[in-house]
Amino acid sequence: MDPVTVIVSALAAGAVSGLRESAVSAVKDTYAVLRKLIADRYADVDVQPVERTPTSSAKRESLAEDLTAAGANGDAELLTVAQRLIAAVRNHEPGAGEAIGVDLERIEAAALRIHDVQASGTGIRVRDAQFGGDIDISEVQAGRPPEHP
Repeated sequence: MDPVTVIVSALAAGAVSGLRESAVSAVKDTYAVLRKLIADRYADVDVQPVERTPTSSAKRESLAEDLTAAGANGDAELLTVAQRLIAAVRNHEPGAGEAIGVDLERIEAAALRIHDVQASGTGIRVRDAQFGGDIDISEVQAGRPPEHP
């Protein structure tokens, strides 16, 4: 999974669980560290749209685009904190991943791109997988009827 996807997924999962009053301190604290790193290093990147609507794939994609443009894909410390947040959420708030429609665990791939997930529950679940090339998943609509224009 590319670093920015991990960072955005962590932020969205953290927003689902870490902003709730009942969230455990491990999730709240790690979420706060991730949020502060982004604010301090990438002042022009606004994470609030994802915080307000963490289930929106459009908001997550926009944030990923902004973080990539700002150079966050090469930020090892930011990636490490994002991975810690994902682990904390997985351990203490496992439903948060389902809320954003993506549940990934122990994935190895050259790159992972996920687009347009609209899920009521988990839309994508992959565990213990190794892929020799890129993974591109798009237009998943799980647990809800397809939208008609």
